[in-house]
Amino acid sequence: MQFRQQALAKLQSPEELDLPVRFARPQGRLVLAVTVAVMAAASVWAVTGSVASTVSAPAVLTHGEGSYILQSPATGQVTAVLTKEGERLPADSPVLKVRTADGETVVRTVAAGRITALAATLGQIISTGADVAAVEKVAHADDPLYATVYVPAENAASIPEDAAVDLTVQTVPSQEYGVLRGHVKSVDRTAQSAQQVAAFLGDSQLGAQFTKDGRPVAVLVRLDKSASTKSGYRWSSADGPPYGLSSMTMATGAIRLADQRPVDWLLP
Repeated sequence: MQFRQQALAKLQSPEELDLPVRFARPQGRLVLAVTVAVMAAASVWAVTGSVASTVSAPAVLTHGEGSYILQSPATGQVTAVLTKEGERLPADSPVLKVRTADGETVVRTVAAGRITALAATLGQIISTGADVAAVEKVAHADDPLYATVYVPAENAASIPEDAAVDLTVQTVPSQEYGVLRGHVKSVDRTAQSAQQVAAFLGDSQLGAQFTKDGRPVAVLVRLDKSASTKSGYRWSSADGPPYGLSSMTMATGAIRLADQRPVDWLLP
């Protein structure tokens, strides 16, 4: 009954218009201002901002035209090995002599290049089509190196032209000398088979290794040059390693993909 009388008295009393209005405390106003600022910044970033991402994939340092596998044109016994690994030869240079049932046959280079591997030895019996050597297509000692990065095919469309690339080179301690810098020169939009990779690199094992998780896409990376480093290329460290780089060196490439918008706006 007492509560009912208090409620009736409250309704019958005039409004307290002469009392001051109580605003939020200073601490509350500060929290509100910060919240509004954060929401405004987030809204602006959602419209104009972007998210940078990278894709990492195995890579090989090579010369731009790659390599090829030299095969024997006949069955017979190797009677002479006329070159050695690391030697540069012009096109049509003799590599092996093979004694066959019809006489002696000379195995010759198809294009100018450097012998990176010899699979045939003196006295060995080889068959027609057998792999006898791997030849890297390089005519001059000062031809520049490139990196070929084999990325998953689903990432090919997201790789922009001239995208930045960081290469962790297997023979260079990255903790001490950093990573090798480069930019995308071209992207082969066709996924490659193990045979295609092996034909370009001159190594069937690498062909199998780079395609074990599916057919990749080959991304050719132009290495950034620098006159101040021993290697002749730019590194994330000031000087890079105190030695040069050689082709067919393994690496891991991190390619920056096209920036992605954080929010996809749905319009009516």
